[in-house]
Amino acid sequence: MTSAPLAERLSIPSGPLFFPVTACAPDGSVDLDTYRAHVRRGVEAGAAAVFACCGTGEFHALTPEEYERCVRAAVEVTRGRVPVVAGTGYGTALAVRYARLAEEAGADGLLTMPPYLVVAGQEGLLRHYREVAAATALPVVVYQRDNAVFTPRTVVGLARTEGIVGLKDGLGDLDLMQRIVSAVRAEVPEGFLYFNGLPTAELTQPAYRGIGITLYSSAVFCFAPEIALAFHTALREGDEATAHRLLDGFYRPFVELRAQGRGYAVSLVKAGVRLRGLDVGEVRPPLHEPAEDHVKQLAQLIERGYALLEEDA
Repeated sequence: MTSAPLAERLSIPSGPLFFPVTACAPDGSVDLDTYRAHVRRGVEAGAAAVFACCGTGEFHALTPEEYERCVRAAVEVTRGRVPVVAGTGYGTALAVRYARLAEEAGADGLLTMPPYLVVAGQEGLLRHYREVAAATALPVVVYQRDNAVFTPRTVVGLARTEGIVGLKDGLGDLDLMQRIVSAVRAEVPEGFLYFNGLPTAELTQPAYRGIGITLYSSAVFCFAPEIALAFHTALREGDEATAHRLLDGFYRPFVELRAQGRGYAVSLVKAGVRLRGLDVGEVRPPLHEPAEDHVKQLAQLIERGYALLEEDA
């Protein structure tokens, strides 16, 4: 774990946040050598942080042993150049177990995904995340989506909890997020982080920036880092022409393609990495591979995205 606090290192990101896929060999086992190559390429391409074994990395499909090895590999590859944040989740006991494995592997922080299956009340959710945060010295980012949706009052409670440093939103309710940001700003000292965590977050990031949320996850960075970096730079520098060109010509069509299949937020990204020359294997069940025609459309779309960059040059 690096000495600089995670919140400080992420407050002004130098590039997109990288959520690598987890590479698998033909027999379905985790391919650590290819995974290391994937992470290394992302860091060298300009990622501001590596979020290992999270949603795009198929956290749900990894055994604790595989998870620990992947997090450790990401830490070894980054060599402290950027922070490594590891996913954790399921019920409280398992979330704590994964959190401790991440700490032992050298991670800089945790992204805590929603508890498994249950629809809990606000009091129970707050207790769950507080227990995870208390289990290690790692700073925690809480992921809001699906069965873990918070009131502004609950997020104030999270922000007041030692060890919890941020909230990643995968819900997309901007009215709720504005009220959350306002409530925390009024009652908690500065420093709490917010992330746009929607699938293909670039599409909605201009709207999130309107309420002061500048951090966002980028699955596109996995297979088209130059496109993701160009968009990130355009937003940061106020280059609306470039941002709009990439939104209209690449990101919107990609989102429409992603909507053609369940689980494509992961499997289509993994297909994109393979199309760019790194064989990271297939997704694990219960996810499934994209249809052949959809992969062909993805290849054409990637080509179009890079052509847009050449137009800008």
